[in-house]
Amino acid sequence: MATDHVQDGSNFIQLRRTRSRRFAIRAFQIIFLLHFYLGWRLLPDLPIDRGLQFLGGSGLVLSSLLIPFGTLSRVFFGNQKVIDRLTWAGALTMGWASSLLVFTIVRDVAMLVLDLWIWRQESAVVVLGLSIVVTIVGFYNARRVARVVRVTIPLDQLPASLEGFTIAQISDLHVGSTIRRDFVQAVVERANSLDPDAIALTGDIVDGSVAQLAEEVAPLANLRARHGVFLVTGNHEYYHGADDWIAAFRRLGLHPLLNAHVVLHHDGADLVFAGINDYSAKNSTHHHVSDPYAALDESPEGAPKILLAHQPRSAPEVEAAGFDLQLSGHTHGGQFWPWNYFVRLQQPYIAGLHRLGRMWVYTSRGTGYWGPPKRFGAPSEITLVTLSQAPMKGG
Repeated sequence: MATDHVQDGSNFIQLRRTRSRRFAIRAFQIIFLLHFYLGWRLLPDLPIDRGLQFLGGSGLVLSSLLIPFGTLSRVFFGNQKVIDRLTWAGALTMGWASSLLVFTIVRDVAMLVLDLWIWRQESAVVVLGLSIVVTIVGFYNARRVARVVRVTIPLDQLPASLEGFTIAQISDLHVGSTIRRDFVQAVVERANSLDPDAIALTGDIVDGSVAQLAEEVAPLANLRARHGVFLVTGNHEYYHGADDWIAAFRRLGLHPLLNAHVVLHHDGADLVFAGINDYSAKNSTHHHVSDPYAALDESPEGAPKILLAHQPRSAPEVEAAGFDLQLSGHTHGGQFWPWNYFVRLQQPYIAGLHRLGRMWVYTSRGTGYWGPPKRFGAPSEITLVTLSQAPMKGG
């Protein structure tokens, strides 16, 4: 049995590497074509001489190489320092090139629809300037410590002694090549300063293996709350060895909730605090599934029920299972404009508080970031959820 498990893991790693290489080749092709489009549409219209145009074209070629090499550096290199530096370079370039592409497309559409060809030079300069400004502002927003977002959620039949119960939610830290120990420590200090009754980590905490990141996530051991610190897996944990990370989180004193619950006894009242494996867990080799019904098994009747689920799209099944509140992340709120509009294609909720039947769903914009160190129009957050009693109906 153990041999079969090792063999399954080895086959999965080999398959993933093969798929990654195929993806890398396709990514190179697509990214090169997009950069060709940028050069074709912008360089001739910029009021610069041939020498500067050549430098601009060389920069676009370099960008078309840095983005895929940075994003997929682990596929091509084994040295962690090289991986970290390439990831930084590729992520910064991706953030800038993404905005440059969007603004260039907007410019081309505007010129075509509004017949603004006479403003070609001016509009090209504006596009270049906007992409630089948005990238700088987005970098600042991403790298600063997440602000605290305070949300009060009214729950039906909440016992009076649970009025004001607080949960600090941290989500999508994505500790990896660009988010390191100092960033994590600052988040821990801010969360602890809220003096919450419980702390919830709603997945995608890491972007790398335990061997690579054990020291970087170590400050999570310092998280403090009256009833403890709980977490669930996100899809990125499954990319980097979920079982190893679950064991590592336990060593840090955190409490993974794997389709399970705990009952928190607070001032004479019970609160069911549950969690499920990530929605995508069934596609991994960890033999995990996501099961909100199992998470409620043998829970006390009548107690308020809160569930941690990484992806908002778990909500319909979670509501059917009988929960009162789901706390999620995953979406990053789109992270930076205009990608917030595309998140809607996969997830029912992008950010904030929503109602589904009798259940509330809160989706965090995330505490860190993934890929480009850039947040624009979707600020990072540490969420402080406060439970309150719902107003009496008809009163």
